[in-house]
Amino acid sequence: MSATIIDGKAIATATQAEIKTRVTQLVEQGVRPGLAVILVGDNPASQVYVRNKVKGCENVGMHSVLDRYPADLSEVKLLARIEELNADPNIHGILVQLPLPKHINEHAVLEAIAPEKDVDGFHLMNAGALMTGQPRLRACTPYGVMKMLEYHKISPWGANAVVIGASNIVGKPMAMMLLQAGATVTICNSKTRDLASHTRNADIIVAAVGRENILTADMVRAGATVIDVGMNRNAEGKLCGDVDFESVKKVAGAITPVPGGVGPMTITMLLMNTLESAQNTLKSVY
Repeated sequence: MSATIIDGKAIATATQAEIKTRVTQLVEQGVRPGLAVILVGDNPASQVYVRNKVKGCENVGMHSVLDRYPADLSEVKLLARIEELNADPNIHGILVQLPLPKHINEHAVLEAIAPEKDVDGFHLMNAGALMTGQPRLRACTPYGVMKMLEYHKISPWGANAVVIGASNIVGKPMAMMLLQAGATVTICNSKTRDLASHTRNADIIVAAVGRENILTADMVRAGATVIDVGMNRNAEGKLCGDVDFESVKKVAGAITPVPGGVGPMTITMLLMNTLESAQNTLKSVY
């Protein structure tokens, strides 16, 4: 047995084609979706992520603004720029690339973004809306995972799902989305005793802790769907996830690779959130 490989690149390409069509329709109504990206400092990984996000906007016909600032930018000036973007009718999404320099309070910055323009889905209002079953702008990575499951017709309804990781960015919103899709969800973390006892009973496993090989073949039920959100470097310096891919793919029914799995979907769902925010300007929901 060999698992179906869930190709994130292919799903992202198909989803972005759909987004491009919807952007064109929105432009015809007089609204061009606009995304503002703020990068503070010169973190190499952040520069790559930001470049890909701007390129993604171009690919689907969106307007984008990229603000680059030195690492010593004051928090006051950053908050002032966010306030300007909040008031800009041509900007429908605001993204501040994390991590920020240590002298800047990330929580204060994320909360300063108008919730209707919070296309990362991190604002307390958006997190709370998801928690209460009335999602507005969703956290991009778990939103992308749900899109991948939908694409492959893997229904969470009635399934046992295990989420390994409890971060505000992936783990917690992932659990909420699966729960609302009808799954029975178990959230595991670094303190979980006997992780395998939970994962062996799961129909769907989402690994999102940032620890290489935390999930191995003996921990996976035959035919289970395994989603690897991890992003690590192995001993050889190669990119890898949280899942022992080579062994698990022989047991699982479906599995995402790293790279080429969840990663492309994160940027795609950022574009989707920006589109949805722009659409909401035509029918205010906040």
